[in-house]
Amino acid sequence: MKTFIVVAAMLSMVGAEPQSIVTARVEQPADTHERIQCANLVYAGTKSSVCISDTFLMTLDEETNNDADAGFTPVKLRSEDLYQYPFAVMTGEGNFTLLEEERRNLKAYLTRGGFLLASAGCSSPEWNRSFRREFKKIFPDAELNKIDMEHALFKTVFDIPNVRLKRHGTTLLEGFEIDGRIVLIYTAEGLNDTGNVKGCCCCGGNEVKNSREINTNILAYALTH
Repeated sequence: MKTFIVVAAMLSMVGAEPQSIVTARVEQPADTHERIQCANLVYAGTKSSVCISDTFLMTLDEETNNDADAGFTPVKLRSEDLYQYPFAVMTGEGNFTLLEEERRNLKAYLTRGGFLLASAGCSSPEWNRSFRREFKKIFPDAELNKIDMEHALFKTVFDIPNVRLKRHGTTLLEGFEIDGRIVLIYTAEGLNDTGNVKGCCCCGGNEVKNSREINTNILAYALTH
């Protein structure tokens, strides 16, 4: 089942004046026909999400009446430019440690309207441990909670009955809410859809098989809630 939606919130702020980390918000422009842009975070100084497919952006464009960019835009996590993007992805492999200014900016971004989709590339246990450690540094009193498959997240564009894994079984995504609104989705298995990324593979990882549809739903949900 596909549900066609009209995105009326949190579209990109191209041309907006730079704002300070203290006061900047991810705002909701009046023009609902602006192109939807997605930030690909550059974090821990120079690390970036190079093996994650952007095909879900085109899928959203094709399956709904929204106008999305065909690809990601690299954005430094510590930069004020992040506030121009309502949706961001963060993935990778191996250990990493965020800079303190990146932690502050990510907390402000999520608190003030932004949405982050994060996943461990190639089911990397080191990246998973690093992300969970950094999350607790940023939000020490918060937890990542499992999202039940009955959640509206899985009904926005595609009707998704389960999160299927490459090697075996299914899993549940994890989420973090602020004031009753999900602002972060995470999985240790990987929503990278590397089969649609040139020069990348999951290298034996137990990636999510139906990640294109799930990522499309996540973006649609983020833009409408």
